[in-house]
Amino acid sequence: MLIRKGKVKEVYDIGDNKLKFVFTDNISVFDKIIPTKIDKKGCVLCGIASYWFERCNEKGIKNHFVERSGKNSMIVKKFRIGGNKKEGNYLIPLEVIARYYVAGSFYERNRDKYEYGEKLDESVIEFTTKFEKYDRLLNEKEAMEIGGLEKNDVEKIKEIVLIVDEMIEKNAEKNGLIHVDGKKEFAFDEERNVIIVDTFGTPDEDRFWDKSMYEEGKFIELSKEFVRAYYRQLGYYDELKKARKEGKKEPPIPPLPEEMIKKVSNLYLDMYKKITGKRCDC
Repeated sequence: MLIRKGKVKEVYDIGDNKLKFVFTDNISVFDKIIPTKIDKKGCVLCGIASYWFERCNEKGIKNHFVERSGKNSMIVKKFRIGGNKKEGNYLIPLEVIARYYVAGSFYERNRDKYEYGEKLDESVIEFTTKFEKYDRLLNEKEAMEIGGLEKNDVEKIKEIVLIVDEMIEKNAEKNGLIHVDGKKEFAFDEERNVIIVDTFGTPDEDRFWDKSMYEEGKFIELSKEFVRAYYRQLGYYDELKKARKEGKKEPPIPPLPEEMIKKVSNLYLDMYKKITGKRCDC
Protein backbone atom coordinates (compact mmCIF):
# COMPACT_ATOMS: atom_id res chain seq x y z
CA MET A 1 0.00 0.00 0.00
CA LEU A 2 1.36 3.42 -1.02
CA ILE A 3 1.60 5.56 2.13
CA ARG A 4 3.77 8.45 1.00
CA LYS A 5 4.76 9.90 -2.34
CA GLY A 6 7.77 12.14 -1.98
CA LYS A 7 9.43 14.29 -4.58
CA VAL A 8 11.71 11.48 -5.76
CA LYS A 9 10.79 8.45 -3.67
CA GLU A 10 7.60 6.44 -3.13
CA VAL A 11 7.07 4.63 0.18
CA TYR A 12 4.92 1.50 0.45
CA ASP A 13 3.82 -0.29 3.62
CA ILE A 14 4.36 -4.00 2.92
CA GLY A 15 3.40 -5.24 6.38
CA ASP A 16 5.51 -7.04 8.99
CA ASN A 17 6.72 -3.63 10.21
CA LYS A 18 8.56 -3.01 6.93
CA LEU A 19 8.47 -0.43 4.16
CA LYS A 20 9.46 -0.57 0.53
CA PHE A 21 11.28 2.44 -0.92
CA VAL A 22 10.86 2.88 -4.67
CA PHE A 23 13.28 5.38 -6.20
CA THR A 24 11.81 7.18 -9.21
CA ASP A 25 13.63 8.98 -12.01
CA ASN A 26 12.23 12.30 -10.76
CA ILE A 27 14.56 15.10 -9.75
CA SER A 28 13.73 18.05 -7.52
CA VAL A 29 15.46 21.32 -6.65
CA PHE A 30 14.38 24.20 -4.40
CA ASP A 31 11.46 22.01 -3.16
CA LYS A 32 10.16 21.79 -6.75
CA ILE A 33 9.77 18.62 -8.82
CA ILE A 34 11.24 19.27 -12.26
CA PRO A 35 8.83 18.13 -15.01
CA THR A 36 11.59 16.00 -16.54
CA LYS A 37 12.65 12.40 -15.88
CA ILE A 38 16.37 11.55 -15.53
CA ASP A 39 17.08 8.16 -17.09
CA LYS A 40 18.39 5.56 -14.56
CA LYS A 41 18.54 8.07 -11.70
CA GLY A 42 16.32 5.97 -9.42
CA CYS A 43 18.47 2.89 -9.96
CA VAL A 44 21.66 4.87 -9.24
CA LEU A 45 20.30 6.35 -6.00
CA CYS A 46 19.05 2.98 -4.78
CA GLY A 47 22.38 1.34 -5.57
CA ILE A 48 24.48 3.99 -3.83
CA ALA A 49 22.19 4.10 -0.77
CA SER A 50 22.30 0.29 -0.50
CA TYR A 51 26.09 0.38 -0.78
CA TRP A 52 26.38 2.77 2.19
CA PHE A 53 23.95 0.79 4.34
CA GLU A 54 26.04 -2.32 3.70
CA ARG A 55 29.17 -0.42 4.78
CA CYS A 56 27.32 0.69 7.95
CA ASN A 57 26.43 -2.92 8.71
CA GLU A 58 30.11 -3.87 8.39
CA LYS A 59 30.99 -1.17 10.94
CA GLY A 60 28.15 -2.05 13.31
CA ILE A 61 26.29 1.24 12.75
CA LYS A 62 22.59 0.61 13.44
CA ASN A 63 20.29 1.44 10.53
CA HIS A 64 16.91 0.57 9.03
CA PHE A 65 18.13 -1.23 5.88
CA VAL A 66 16.90 -4.79 5.32
CA GLU A 67 17.79 -5.56 1.70
CA ARG A 68 17.80 -4.25 -1.86
CA SER A 69 14.70 -5.71 -3.51
CA GLY A 70 15.15 -4.51 -7.09
CA LYS A 71 17.21 -2.18 -9.23
CA ASN A 72 15.33 0.84 -7.92
CA SER A 73 13.82 -0.46 -4.65
CA MET A 74 14.84 -1.51 -1.15
CA ILE A 75 13.15 -2.90 1.97
CA VAL A 76 13.64 -1.04 5.26
CA LYS A 77 12.32 -1.24 8.80
CA LYS A 78 9.31 0.90 9.59
CA PHE A 79 9.31 3.64 12.24
CA ARG A 80 6.28 5.59 13.37
CA ILE A 81 5.94 9.31 12.74
CA GLY A 82 4.84 11.49 15.66
CA GLY A 83 3.30 10.20 18.87
CA ASN A 84 4.88 9.99 22.31
CA LYS A 85 8.51 11.04 21.99
CA LYS A 86 9.38 9.52 25.37
CA GLU A 87 8.94 6.09 23.83
CA GLY A 88 11.18 4.54 21.19
CA ASN A 89 10.53 3.39 17.64
CA TYR A 90 9.91 6.75 15.99
CA LEU A 91 11.35 8.84 13.20
CA ILE A 92 13.15 11.92 14.52
CA PRO A 93 11.58 14.88 12.62
CA LEU A 94 14.90 16.53 11.80
CA GLU A 95 17.49 16.64 9.05
CA VAL A 96 21.12 16.75 10.13
CA ILE A 97 23.57 18.53 7.82
CA ALA A 98 27.32 18.15 8.19
CA ARG A 99 29.47 20.72 6.41
CA TYR A 100 33.19 20.42 5.65
CA TYR A 101 33.60 23.18 3.07
CA VAL A 102 31.91 26.56 2.65
CA ALA A 103 29.09 26.20 0.13
CA GLY A 104 25.32 26.34 -0.32
CA SER A 105 23.12 28.05 2.25
CA PHE A 106 26.00 28.07 4.75
CA TYR A 107 27.92 30.39 2.43
CA GLU A 108 24.84 32.56 1.86
CA ARG A 109 24.49 33.01 5.63
CA ASN A 110 28.20 33.53 6.30
CA ARG A 111 29.64 35.19 3.21
CA ASP A 112 31.04 38.01 5.36
CA LYS A 113 33.16 35.48 7.28
CA TYR A 114 34.28 32.97 4.67
CA GLU A 115 35.35 32.64 1.06
CA TYR A 116 33.27 30.30 -1.09
CA GLY A 117 34.87 26.85 -1.25
CA GLU A 118 37.03 27.39 1.80
CA LYS A 119 37.77 24.24 3.80
CA LEU A 120 36.41 24.58 7.33
CA ASP A 121 38.86 24.13 10.19
CA GLU A 122 36.25 22.00 11.95
CA SER A 123 33.12 20.34 10.65
CA VAL A 124 29.87 22.24 11.22
CA ILE A 125 26.79 20.17 12.08
CA GLU A 126 23.41 21.86 11.66
CA PHE A 127 19.82 20.78 12.31
CA THR A 128 16.81 21.67 10.18
CA THR A 129 13.13 20.79 10.26
CA LYS A 130 11.88 17.87 8.16
CA PHE A 131 8.09 17.93 7.98
CA GLU A 132 7.55 21.65 7.41
CA LYS A 133 6.85 23.13 3.95
CA TYR A 134 10.40 24.49 3.72
CA ASP A 135 13.44 23.40 5.72
CA ARG A 136 14.06 25.74 8.64
CA LEU A 137 17.42 26.05 10.38
CA LEU A 138 17.28 25.25 14.11
CA ASN A 139 19.60 25.86 17.00
CA GLU A 140 20.48 22.84 19.09
CA LYS A 141 17.94 23.62 21.82
CA GLU A 142 15.11 23.88 19.27
CA ALA A 143 16.25 20.64 17.62
CA MET A 144 16.18 18.83 20.96
CA GLU A 145 12.65 20.07 21.69
CA ILE A 146 11.26 19.21 18.24
CA GLY A 147 13.02 15.85 18.09
CA GLY A 148 12.43 14.77 21.68
CA LEU A 149 16.19 14.50 22.17
CA GLU A 150 18.38 14.50 25.23
CA LYS A 151 21.89 15.95 25.10
CA ASN A 152 23.44 12.48 24.86
CA ASP A 153 21.15 11.71 21.88
CA VAL A 154 22.48 14.80 20.09
CA GLU A 155 26.06 13.71 20.78
CA LYS A 156 25.34 10.19 19.50
CA ILE A 157 23.81 11.59 16.30
CA LYS A 158 26.88 13.78 15.74
CA GLU A 159 29.17 10.80 16.40
CA ILE A 160 27.37 8.66 13.80
CA VAL A 161 27.39 11.49 11.26
CA LEU A 162 31.15 11.91 11.55
CA ILE A 163 31.86 8.16 11.39
CA VAL A 164 29.71 7.72 8.28
CA ASP A 165 31.14 10.82 6.61
CA GLU A 166 34.65 9.57 7.25
CA MET A 167 33.76 6.50 5.15
CA ILE A 168 32.27 8.71 2.44
CA GLU A 169 35.30 11.01 2.45
CA LYS A 170 37.76 8.11 2.08
CA ASN A 171 35.89 6.73 -0.92
CA ALA A 172 35.52 10.19 -2.41
CA GLU A 173 39.19 11.10 -2.08
CA LYS A 174 40.53 7.94 -3.70
CA ASN A 175 38.13 8.44 -6.62
CA GLY A 176 39.00 12.07 -7.32
CA LEU A 177 36.14 13.67 -5.38
CA ILE A 178 35.77 16.10 -2.49
CA HIS A 179 32.90 15.43 -0.10
CA VAL A 180 31.65 18.94 0.63
CA ASP A 181 28.59 18.36 2.80
CA GLY A 182 25.63 16.03 3.23
CA LYS A 183 22.38 15.47 5.09
CA LYS A 184 21.16 12.53 7.14
CA GLU A 185 18.06 11.44 9.01
CA PHE A 186 17.64 9.39 12.17
CA ALA A 187 15.14 7.42 14.24
CA PHE A 188 14.98 5.70 17.62
CA ASP A 189 14.46 1.94 17.78
CA GLU A 190 12.40 0.23 20.49
CA GLU A 191 15.26 0.56 23.01
CA ARG A 192 15.81 4.22 22.01
CA ASN A 193 19.05 3.47 20.22
CA VAL A 194 19.81 6.06 17.54
CA ILE A 195 19.30 4.54 14.06
CA ILE A 196 20.38 6.11 10.77
CA VAL A 197 17.51 6.01 8.23
CA ASP A 198 16.29 7.20 4.83
CA THR A 199 19.22 7.56 2.39
CA PHE A 200 22.56 9.36 2.41
CA GLY A 201 25.87 9.62 0.58
CA THR A 202 24.17 9.94 -2.83
CA PRO A 203 24.41 12.84 -5.31
CA ASP A 204 20.93 13.91 -4.12
CA GLU A 205 21.69 14.23 -0.40
CA ASP A 206 25.39 15.10 -0.56
CA ARG A 207 27.49 17.66 -2.40
CA PHE A 208 30.65 16.55 -4.22
CA TRP A 209 33.27 18.52 -6.12
CA ASP A 210 35.92 17.40 -8.58
CA LYS A 211 39.15 17.24 -6.55
CA SER A 212 41.64 18.10 -9.32
CA MET A 213 39.56 21.10 -10.45
CA TYR A 214 39.21 22.28 -6.84
CA GLU A 215 43.00 22.35 -6.55
CA GLU A 216 42.99 24.72 -9.55
CA GLY A 217 40.47 26.96 -7.82
CA LYS A 218 37.43 25.71 -9.77
CA PHE A 219 34.24 24.28 -8.28
CA ILE A 220 32.87 21.56 -10.55
CA GLU A 221 29.59 20.28 -9.12
CA LEU A 222 29.21 16.50 -9.25
CA SER A 223 25.83 16.17 -7.55
CA LYS A 224 22.29 17.51 -7.79
CA GLU A 225 23.89 20.92 -7.19
CA PHE A 226 24.84 20.78 -10.88
CA VAL A 227 21.11 21.05 -11.68
CA ARG A 228 20.53 23.79 -9.10
CA ALA A 229 23.33 25.79 -10.75
CA TYR A 230 21.54 25.49 -14.11
CA TYR A 231 18.35 27.03 -12.71
CA ARG A 232 20.33 29.76 -10.97
CA GLN A 233 21.99 30.69 -14.26
CA LEU A 234 18.58 30.61 -15.93
CA GLY A 235 17.33 33.20 -13.43
CA TYR A 236 14.59 30.90 -12.14
CA TYR A 237 15.94 30.71 -8.59
CA ASP A 238 15.87 34.49 -8.19
CA GLU A 239 12.26 34.59 -9.44
CA LEU A 240 11.27 31.81 -7.04
CA LYS A 241 13.04 33.41 -4.08
CA LYS A 242 11.36 36.75 -4.77
CA ALA A 243 7.89 35.16 -5.03
CA ARG A 244 8.37 33.31 -1.75
CA LYS A 245 9.62 36.41 0.02
CA GLU A 246 6.64 38.47 -1.21
CA GLY A 247 4.12 35.70 -0.56
CA LYS A 248 3.14 35.53 -4.22
CA LYS A 249 2.32 32.53 -6.39
CA GLU A 250 5.50 30.61 -7.16
CA PRO A 251 6.53 30.40 -10.83
CA PRO A 252 6.42 26.87 -12.30
CA ILE A 253 9.83 25.34 -12.77
CA PRO A 254 10.63 24.80 -16.47
CA PRO A 255 11.67 21.36 -17.75
CA LEU A 256 15.28 20.55 -18.50
CA PRO A 257 16.34 20.63 -22.16
CA GLU A 258 17.34 17.35 -23.80
CA GLU A 259 21.05 18.16 -23.65
CA MET A 260 20.87 18.76 -19.89
CA ILE A 261 18.88 15.55 -19.34
CA LYS A 262 21.69 13.52 -20.93
CA LYS A 263 24.36 15.37 -18.95
CA VAL A 264 22.55 14.81 -15.65
CA SER A 265 21.90 11.12 -16.38
CA ASN A 266 25.57 10.59 -17.27
CA LEU A 267 26.60 12.49 -14.13
CA TYR A 268 24.60 10.16 -11.89
CA LEU A 269 25.93 7.05 -13.62
CA ASP A 270 29.50 8.32 -13.35
CA MET A 271 29.01 9.20 -9.68
CA TYR A 272 27.82 5.67 -8.96
CA LYS A 273 31.20 4.34 -10.06
CA LYS A 274 33.19 7.08 -8.31
CA ILE A 275 31.35 6.62 -5.01
CA THR A 276 31.08 2.82 -4.90
CA GLY A 277 34.09 1.88 -7.03
CA LYS A 278 31.81 -0.37 -9.10
CA ARG A 279 30.09 -0.01 -12.44
CA CYS A 280 26.35 0.63 -12.22
CA ASP A 281 24.17 -2.41 -13.06
CA CYS A 282 21.32 -0.19 -14.23
